[in-house]
Amino acid sequence: METNEAQAVFESKLANNEYIEPKDWMPEDYRKHLIRQISQHAHSEVVGMLPEGNWISRAPSLRAKLVLLAKVQDEGGHGLYLYTAAETLGTSRDEMLDALLTGKAKYSSIFNYPTLTWADIGAIGWLVDGAAIMNQVMLQRTSYGPYSRAMIRICKEESFHQRQGYEIMTRMAFGSPEQKDMAQDALNRWWYPSLMMFGPPDTESPNSEKAIKWRIKRETNDQLRQRFVNQTVVQATYLGLKVPDDKLKWNPEKDGYDYSDPDWNEFKNVIKGHGICNRERINARQKAHDNGAWVRAAANAYSQKQNQQSEAA
Repeated sequence: METNEAQAVFESKLANNEYIEPKDWMPEDYRKHLIRQISQHAHSEVVGMLPEGNWISRAPSLRAKLVLLAKVQDEGGHGLYLYTAAETLGTSRDEMLDALLTGKAKYSSIFNYPTLTWADIGAIGWLVDGAAIMNQVMLQRTSYGPYSRAMIRICKEESFHQRQGYEIMTRMAFGSPEQKDMAQDALNRWWYPSLMMFGPPDTESPNSEKAIKWRIKRETNDQLRQRFVNQTVVQATYLGLKVPDDKLKWNPEKDGYDYSDPDWNEFKNVIKGHGICNRERINARQKAHDNGAWVRAAANAYSQKQNQQSEAA
């Protein structure tokens, strides 16, 4: 098929909301954009296990420990789904992991902040997973088939994570004064990093325009951030907690809240690798990667033996 004809077929599929599948022709920029986005999404799921895994042994009850264990296990599964989806675009797991460990690939800035108290686990579930769901629901309708199908299951599981976090915050907000103070402190520290999860403002985002054009994304960073604020302020009010923004005010003209932007210089600094926990997170992933080398070697040896036996037969 000639390139012009293939381009026309590609654009027709986008216009008709049809999926682009791995064997379909696609522009190289589209392929590269997807590899970058999906791999970074996968990295975020796996690195995101670290701040919560830190609290598994310190959960305040057996039930809380079991729920947190299940959640961390889910996140590992999400990473697997997404790495597999990215591999259909012609990259390899080794290439993606090398990009993460060498700093060439990024992951969500939110996971470079420390979890200081049990209330932080609640805030992560409520705010971080809440922001993730806001981002990810639209990805169930993304134009690339394998990514879309992976997101259907991921979003179902993330919705449970968000409820788990909000349950923790509810128990603390309606608990003792000390517990409510911990919940408020967690909200204070996680509010603005959660707003950063949607990416830079639309006017400064280098990738949003193409992502919208290719129907990889269906909504812009600012649209999603506004919806998150509108939803989360109501939830915070129910808990009796105060969003740490003195400029927060309902604006009837836009049917939403006016709010203060996060510190975008801080966001850029964290993305560049200078956050509180950047080095700790990468070191932990490098250690896990090194410790798992024997497993990968054994799996490769077994695969090669199976192939040899198959060819001999």
